[in-house]
Amino acid sequence: MAAPKKGRKASAQSKPGRSLALILIAIVALTGGMFATGHTTPRLGIDLAGGTSITLEAQSGQESAINKTNMNTAVDIMNRRVNGLGVSEAEVQTQGDRNIIVNIPKGTNSKQARDQVGTTAKLYFRPVLQSAPSGGAPAPSPSPSGSASPKPSGSASPSASASPSGDEATPSASATTQGRAVGEALKADPSPSASTAPAATPSASAPADAATDDSKLQAQFAALDCSDVKQRDAAGKSAKPGAATVACGQDGEQWMKFVLGPVAVDGTDVDKAQALLDTQSGAGWKVTMDFTGAGGKKFAQITGDLATKQSPQNEFAIVLDDKVISHPYVRQAISGGNAEISGNFTQQEAQDLSNMLSYGALPLTFKEASVTTVTAALGTEQLHAGLLAGAIGLALVVIYLVLYYRGLSLIAVASLLVSAALTYVIMSLLGPAIGFALNLPAVCGAIVAIGITADSFIVYFERIRDEIREGRSLRPAVERAWPRARRTILVSDFVSFLAAAVLFIVTVGKVQGFAFTLGLTTVLDVVVVFFFTKPLMTILARTKFFGGGHKWSGLDPKSLGAQPPLRRTRRPVAPVDPKEA
Repeated sequence: MAAPKKGRKASAQSKPGRSLALILIAIVALTGGMFATGHTTPRLGIDLAGGTSITLEAQSGQESAINKTNMNTAVDIMNRRVNGLGVSEAEVQTQGDRNIIVNIPKGTNSKQARDQVGTTAKLYFRPVLQSAPSGGAPAPSPSPSGSASPKPSGSASPSASASPSGDEATPSASATTQGRAVGEALKADPSPSASTAPAATPSASAPADAATDDSKLQAQFAALDCSDVKQRDAAGKSAKPGAATVACGQDGEQWMKFVLGPVAVDGTDVDKAQALLDTQSGAGWKVTMDFTGAGGKKFAQITGDLATKQSPQNEFAIVLDDKVISHPYVRQAISGGNAEISGNFTQQEAQDLSNMLSYGALPLTFKEASVTTVTAALGTEQLHAGLLAGAIGLALVVIYLVLYYRGLSLIAVASLLVSAALTYVIMSLLGPAIGFALNLPAVCGAIVAIGITADSFIVYFERIRDEIREGRSLRPAVERAWPRARRTILVSDFVSFLAAAVLFIVTVGKVQGFAFTLGLTTVLDVVVVFFFTKPLMTILARTKFFGGGHKWSGLDPKSLGAQPPLRRTRRPVAPVDPKEA
């Protein structure tokens, strides 16, 4: 008698070890990453670990500007800056008519968060009218001549800093610490020439526009010392977008002072900003900006005008909160509707800048009124009591599984442990990755997920028992029950995940932590059932204890009331008349 051919089902049944090996390798790799990064515990929220509370007071030249609408807009922008994904558990809320309270969980970079929430992030593109070194520093390396360079823009080195003026001294040729704007036609200046020149004075700067003829502006420029923190912070504070102003910026170690023309492109003309790592040129981290349709036209017009002028009037300054972060020169008009700011950015600096540009400027200026350290909202005793209650509930679930499913409870408990290990490791890694903080609602979401995971096991076990009751042996029952159980599990988990996604989108604050954790553990339930529970059940079905239907296996045919297997009987054959044959 010929042996039956092995189909795809038989092949899949014979290799369940691959799935088990895959999920175990994933657990080991994630655990290794957790220890490698040094974040071996999940980051706790402010209600479990405490944190920092920042009080910001709104300020405005017009008292009427401090109103409910502007305050709510500021809260929304600050919340998106410090809690962009909704899982860092930072809290931003108004207090009174002119104060905003920002609570940041312990473990968050509080200085970085303070900079983000307090920075107005007003971005302007202004043409440079005059520039000079400031602060009495030693004369920097010489600059190139003011004539247009014959070198094409694409051949310029992106790491060289742009010259502030064609006939003035320029800082060292290294990239600026604040950033450089680069594009198709935005390139850094060529390397400095061999000739030397003394540090320039304001009177030696390139001729300025009519706006710089104002004696008051010239007096401010002459008296400005950008190495002085107070003068640097005050420069350009009261300037209107349509008027010329003075400002400070930094090229390497050298402070520079500028006379800038009226705003040519506003920060509101930036549609999207993103931090990217420039792997092609090796220039490091940069911030790309996509302009709106109107902003792209303005940018093309201003760069076209600047390209016809001599240095430094062929430069434009990128001004963020009254400080020049870059002042590249222009060779030709840029009509692509986008630009880049690049230089010696760290990853965090680039992400912070893109974050502020993407979410927009605050409608008001805020002063930091106070910074205090807050203790955990829940005491240690209450936290321990909650964890104890969760442990007791989990123990009761395990006892029920042992009493009702007996040997099958080993598979359920092992699957729960694998799911718990994946959840813990991933939460630990999400802390430094996306700022995820585990608060009390998130803990509740994880506890609810225990029931979802146990429900998946119960569905599968009951399908197997149904097949055994119909008279099939365990190995065929395991495989025949899986397609039916799989559909039920996927539909159930999809509904849970959909509910978590809707809850995450339509809510704010701590409820988002609950929704995020519920969605995460629901996805992990599918992974565990497909790559651990089912393969483990297939392997154990080949053992004598489970496959033989031991009374403690939970699959005893007698205790399940199994029917005797159906036997095929041959139909009686009627006698054939020899004459008919």
